[in-house]
Amino acid sequence: GLGLSDLRDAIAAHIPGSGARDENGEEEGSDDEETGAQEVGAAPGILQLAVVGRPNVGKSTLVNALIGEERVLTGPEAGITRDAIAVEWDYRGRPIRLIDTAGLRRRARVTARLEKLSTSDALRAVKFAHVVVLVVDAAAPLDRQDLVIAGRVIEEGRALVIAVNKWDACADRAKTLATVHERLESSLPQVRGVPVVTISALQRRNLDRLMDAVLAAWEVWNRRIPTPVLNRWLAEVTAAHPPPAPRGRRIKLRYIAQVKTRPPSFVIFCSRPEALPGAYLRYLENTLREAFDLPGTPIRIALRKGENPYAGRRKRTRRRTGR
Repeated sequence: GLGLSDLRDAIAAHIPGSGARDENGEEEGSDDEETGAQEVGAAPGILQLAVVGRPNVGKSTLVNALIGEERVLTGPEAGITRDAIAVEWDYRGRPIRLIDTAGLRRRARVTARLEKLSTSDALRAVKFAHVVVLVVDAAAPLDRQDLVIAGRVIEEGRALVIAVNKWDACADRAKTLATVHERLESSLPQVRGVPVVTISALQRRNLDRLMDAVLAAWEVWNRRIPTPVLNRWLAEVTAAHPPPAPRGRRIKLRYIAQVKTRPPSFVIFCSRPEALPGAYLRYLENTLREAFDLPGTPIRIALRKGENPYAGRRKRTRRRTGR
């Protein structure tokens, strides 16, 4: 094991964003505060876009169509892609790290060790992505496994875009699209407004629309709302629909602030957070999404007990200054 640390530093010096050590022995740069540690090789400012889905839905074909060349292997057989393959790409001057992943089957069907490793690699790509494109087959749109994958993306807090592929071979397009929206509404109500784009990766149709949806989802995922605006909204929604009063004791929602982006996350200070029903929290989430135009991205709301953390600050300042 002699010399391995020196070898690591020599290699890392040639890899952007890898945490190479400076001359004082300390690591340069820092982890991404919003999304966790940056994956090795992902420079800051690069949009990380993962393409996921069931086997044989056209993920690799889509990646090749987007970059305009045959970079990854494709074929009619399922399971050709075994590893998560990253491709550096520029879209209209915007640097993007495009990640092709292996097909994700139901967990009960994954028995071979190689497929387990491929699945872990695909899930790791989701964890480090900013936006995830879920590719579904127009012949069987949003089946159970598609919804499981979408749920995993939402749990990781990533922006989600759904691409309905093989649209050129779809017989009843109106019915298929209605089915997709119906299943999204019933199975993923927590992310209303998920962008759905119909494409044909083989014929390279609607790819610009897909990328426009990706960039729009990324903007929403990074959006920050000023605190005064949030508190005016909170006063309006609680006046229109007050919180319930379990055992005759009204729950007071005193203050709200956005604590982070990627995804948008908020903290509400209230009198009894443990007593606030989940239905009312969903009401707040839905109205927040509608009021500030946050379609299709996960929203996280945490409840804390306490007063407005800024209440009385102005009074204390005035006392110090003698006003």
